[in-house]
Amino acid sequence: MQRTDKVNILLVDDQPGKLLAYEAMLGELGENLIKANSGREALEYLLKQEITVVLMDVSMPELDGFELAEIIHEHPRYQKTAIIFVSAVHITDVDRLKGYQSGAVDYVSVPVIPELLRAKVSVFTELYRRKHDLERLTTGLEQRVAERTVELEDAVLQQRELTRQLQKADRHKDEFLALLGHELRNPLAPVRNAVALMRMSDTSADPQLTWCVDVIERQANQLTRLVDDLLDVSRVSRGKIKLRQQPVEIATMVHAAVEVSRPLIDERRHTLDISIAECPMGVLGDAARLTQIVANLLNNAAKYQNEGGRIELRVSPLAGDIEIRVRDYGIGIAPEMQSEVFEMFSQGERMPDMAQGGLGIGLSLVKKLVELHGGTVHCWSDGSGHGAEFTVLLPLMDAHEPDATSENGDRAKRPASGQRQRVLVVDDNRDAADTLAALLRLSGHKVSVAHDGLRGLELAAAEHPEIVLLDIGLPGMDGYEVCRRLRATHTHNMKIIAMTGYGQERDRHRAHEAGFDTHTVKPVDYATILNLVTQSPVL
Repeated sequence: MQRTDKVNILLVDDQPGKLLAYEAMLGELGENLIKANSGREALEYLLKQEITVVLMDVSMPELDGFELAEIIHEHPRYQKTAIIFVSAVHITDVDRLKGYQSGAVDYVSVPVIPELLRAKVSVFTELYRRKHDLERLTTGLEQRVAERTVELEDAVLQQRELTRQLQKADRHKDEFLALLGHELRNPLAPVRNAVALMRMSDTSADPQLTWCVDVIERQANQLTRLVDDLLDVSRVSRGKIKLRQQPVEIATMVHAAVEVSRPLIDERRHTLDISIAECPMGVLGDAARLTQIVANLLNNAAKYQNEGGRIELRVSPLAGDIEIRVRDYGIGIAPEMQSEVFEMFSQGERMPDMAQGGLGIGLSLVKKLVELHGGTVHCWSDGSGHGAEFTVLLPLMDAHEPDATSENGDRAKRPASGQRQRVLVVDDNRDAADTLAALLRLSGHKVSVAHDGLRGLELAAAEHPEIVLLDIGLPGMDGYEVCRRLRATHTHNMKIIAMTGYGQERDRHRAHEAGFDTHTVKPVDYATILNLVTQSPVL
């Protein structure tokens, strides 16, 4: 068979007749046959060409076969070249051993049998080809591995860069949310203060004014909830929310959630049907966050159905858990959306009159808070137009678990002192400062107002206030520095309360380090402010 990848076979003998005989015997193999009449001539060919097999006579003048074999194998290029000795004289076992020691791989005695010689040579040429193919394959594989390694290294670098960019984007998102919360909460504070002032005035003579106050209050509360949900879901996603766990009576918590959601439910003229099992039911959790879970589910039910709808709230024990079910009869959830309702910003289909559809984060927050409490939440709907039901399962607290009351709960039980306080309000938002001061004066307190840090320090030095309501984001000297200077110069028992639009955990930590007794996030309900003014510090 003719091959295109012929190999070189070197025939070495000092007798031309033998070379012709070897050429005739091996011609059928179809390889390149090279003839050399001496050892030196053979070396010249070896230096110029790639030789696969050397067939040589042992007895040659000047340089015999043994010496030539040793020289060939000393060369790095030909250490594995197949050498076959042909001899009519050196055929003893000692001769064969010497041949093998000099580098030969086989020994052929004279007279040479053509078929045997061809078989031996073809074996070594085929081994060479296979070895060559394997080396070529190995080289190709090594090259592919090297290329793939480079690709993987590039991919890793790209992934690291992408991760870095995502982390940077996440930091920017958190900074944006903090700034957004601050910018939204600052104008909300004076709006709610103004509403509280109007509530304290006699508006009964003007029903339209009363209606306007109700509208402003509802919308301000709705905007406050949206801001709180947006920042809460960001904090939960980053693991920044820590639950203040204590035994919570479910019935009490559910009624608190209904009270939170009642304005929206009443505004949309829904009927709320509540059923709570009469047996004692408690969970170990954060009362405020549990209330938030149920309130968000009720708000969701109120938003996603036409006015005058119906909402069912069912609470009962179930196999070691507490089951809370909230059902509405509104727009329902399409089958393809039911797996996505707990994702961030997922809202599904909106109704034309759903002006208070929200941002699509309430259910996402519900899922995250439920999971933080070791529970699960599921939704079910027969499809669009058939309403929806959300089921929350929370681990039932062991009845023998000792009762506990939070630190804040203990403080909340302390009665207000009712004592007239000297209060200093420091806020660069004049509307927020002036409306809050007006409310505090109506409550019987003596109030001074400053709109920057330096003026606040001057008033504190002159009037020695017992309470300082201090904004953080002041121009020039910020609230942290004002607080530090107040602590350094005023040794009497002054309570300093931070009032700010920044509500992330690091902001609370900075406030604590600066010396604030309490950190509040705008807009603060006036009842909370009044309680802080009249109670001992909440650290």
